[in-house]
Amino acid sequence: MTSGDFVTGSGDGTRAVRAGLPEPVKYEPTLPGPVFAAHFHLPGEPTGPYTYGRDENPTWTLLERAIGELEAPGQDDVETLAFPSGMAAISAVLFSQLRAGDIVVLPDDGYQVLPLVREQLTAFGIEVRTAPTGGDAQLDVLDGAKLLWIETPSNPGLDVCDIRRLVEAAHAQGTLVAVDNTLATPLGQRPLELGADFSVASGTKMLTGHGDILLGYVTARDAALMAPVRRWRKVVGAILGPMEAWLAHRSLATLHLRADRQTANALTIAEALRNRPEVTGLRYPGLPDDPSYKIASQQMRRFGCVVSFTLPTRARADRFLDALRLVDDATSFGGVRSTAERRGRWGGDAVPEGFIRFSAGAEDPEDLVTDVLRALDESGD
Repeated sequence: MTSGDFVTGSGDGTRAVRAGLPEPVKYEPTLPGPVFAAHFHLPGEPTGPYTYGRDENPTWTLLERAIGELEAPGQDDVETLAFPSGMAAISAVLFSQLRAGDIVVLPDDGYQVLPLVREQLTAFGIEVRTAPTGGDAQLDVLDGAKLLWIETPSNPGLDVCDIRRLVEAAHAQGTLVAVDNTLATPLGQRPLELGADFSVASGTKMLTGHGDILLGYVTARDAALMAPVRRWRKVVGAILGPMEAWLAHRSLATLHLRADRQTANALTIAEALRNRPEVTGLRYPGLPDDPSYKIASQQMRRFGCVVSFTLPTRARADRFLDALRLVDDATSFGGVRSTAERRGRWGGDAVPEGFIRFSAGAEDPEDLVTDVLRALDESGD
């Protein structure tokens, strides 16, 4: 019996704990340690799974199998490729699937590095169109596109689009669809089950959850689509270190526990902020009155750990962040330790100066709420 056979049809916790484990062998560890190898014994013809360290590694294999089991449970035809960062994974899909003269549709409210990606795509002769995530606005610029890139929920604004609707419209005209699943994770949303061709994510965030690994991955069912992605990884050498791969796989075992606690904490924080007069633009897809709630509740199983809101001024936001004691002023999100930042300090997001992206960690909810409300009080004029 393989690990994959065991977890098919299981709950999220069982699946996360068992995902990607090899068949049990007497006296061998249940999760083998990282394999550090640039080359492998290879007499005769170069056939077999492991030939050279830039192409394959046994530690990658187990991690990729595990992520595939979470992204598409019970689907034997799923293929996953790991990368050294989320941007490496995003780049691999975009630059392996698009050619000069192609059209790609990107969100204009997505991750702040996407404008840099747009510049590079344009330099390669690819037409880039953009539209907001909310209201399924990307449909308005979809005509003739080779690839539609969706980020839902969007980062940092937390808008949500209807994946099924966009996929149906895209596939009707032969357009491929990739979904950035970073914020949701496979336990919050399964893009392949919603019809997407690619599920892409930064595993740096909640997937691994400890703020100590850079990781990205691409998952798809179509081997023909994944072949150029794999070739891109080989050509540019965008490979994951075995230690990072092993740490990531180890971290997956607690994903369900972390996701449940952090999602619950995010909702608690959002509810605590609703009646604060200095807070505007509060967004969390799990709030019943959030603009994204209706669609999110139809396609998401967990609403993620990120809450966004705006304080009146840049100075007020800075004072609030400085007053926090249980929350680190740091970028990124999804870790077990809560973080928050004034997102406008980077200059890449179209957000107000007082905009805060808050990532709920796994602390006790009462302590987090107390810290946040106290920081709001102390940061007032």
